[in-house]
Amino acid sequence: IQLADRMKQGREQILRELRKVIIGQEDMIAQVLNTLFVGGNSLIVGAPGLAKTLLIHTMARVLDLKFSRIQFTPDLMPSDITGTDLVQEDSVTGRRQMVFAPGPIFANIVLADEINRTPPKTQSALLEAMQEHRVTVQGRTYQLEEPFYVFATQNPIELEGTYPLPEAQLDRFMFHIVIEHPPYDEELDRSEE
Repeated sequence: IQLADRMKQGREQILRELRKVIIGQEDMIAQVLNTLFVGGNSLIVGAPGLAKTLLIHTMARVLDLKFSRIQFTPDLMPSDITGTDLVQEDSVTGRRQMVFAPGPIFANIVLADEINRTPPKTQSALLEAMQEHRVTVQGRTYQLEEPFYVFATQNPIELEGTYPLPEAQLDRFMFHIVIEHPPYDEELDRSEE
């Protein structure tokens, strides 16, 4: 019972902080928090301007977790997400060696923004990370720091220049959160600030 009480208090503290920045969108906030509490990943679908990015970034700040945003574009490569090996020269010895440079997937909360704007090959770079909480780059496996969550956004309106998510990728999302435009009075609250 004590653990349940602590979780409830923690949830209320998080909500208080989020509401300082996000007005309304209570359903979206509740579903995003559910994602955190059960340790899953979520696909957030909604038109631009509905505070998807702001909510996820604010939540990471409130929880003091490392945040990373990946803007998915048609030219994004898998190594742009996972990281790559770079040749570095030791300034003392002059010897060259390969050093792994981690990509933006190495965060606690990753926002995969407009995930459907990149081809499936790059979308699939997230699969191992989402399921196994690790990535493999050039035959070496790197464990991701816990906790690890992926929140992907998708614009439902545009069809040109987008790629549907493969079934294997959709299976990695525990929640499919659909965001509607807020009621008129909430819009007025936003414009007054």
